[in-house]
Amino acid sequence: MKDLFLADTHLLDPCDEPYLRLLDFLDGQCGSLRSLVMLGDIFEFWLGYRHTVFSAYLPLLERLRRLHEAGTELVFVEGNHDFHLGPYFSETLDCRILPDGGALERDGRKIFIAHGDLVNPKDTGYRVLRRVLRHPLSHRLMMLVPPDTAWRIARWASAKSSRKNGGRERHSLPHDDLLNYARQRFSEGYDTVITGHFHVPLLHHENGHTLIALGDWTKQPSYAVLEDGVFTLYPS
Repeated sequence: MKDLFLADTHLLDPCDEPYLRLLDFLDGQCGSLRSLVMLGDIFEFWLGYRHTVFSAYLPLLERLRRLHEAGTELVFVEGNHDFHLGPYFSETLDCRILPDGGALERDGRKIFIAHGDLVNPKDTGYRVLRRVLRHPLSHRLMMLVPPDTAWRIARWASAKSSRKNGGRERHSLPHDDLLNYARQRFSEGYDTVITGHFHVPLLHHENGHTLIALGDWTKQPSYAVLEDGVFTLYPS
């Protein structure tokens, strides 16, 4: 059995090629995974209503349900596009939710997983906004927005962002910040650090430790696998 790590699929439309490719990929993994670890921004937009899920995500949620029923542990680190996951994940899928990342132990390895949006310690503006959006009061206010309205706003915002970037959004890896972040975790006893967020894949070994940054699912698609105690970063 193996553990699969992926991030930043940014799913929105179930007819999109990356979405369909992910569904096929997960179908092929069913029955072979000890755990599926999702490191945030799996969805372009998510709000965890108690009695409603967005219909566009039903195909993926069905795959996650099948994996869960096949014995795969589901772990979700919240990203900056998908937090307040809600009861469908915590109750229906029995998913372990880590809002700020956390520890995993696999095959004798102590692993720290995080989305990656907190790697830059100087990004105080984002950190303040993040705390505000994730506050319980903000969550209660968000839940007052009807799901259809929230979805229309999300589609509009996504389309606006795409037009602004001309469909050519570029991402870079902040090597120094990421290495410093990982080294801090190494000093705390972790031997592996895995993040997403930057959409740029990286596999870095240093003094017996391992740092993995996952790519996205479109421009630089990749995923990581832990099998028999060895990490491998694959193109998807």
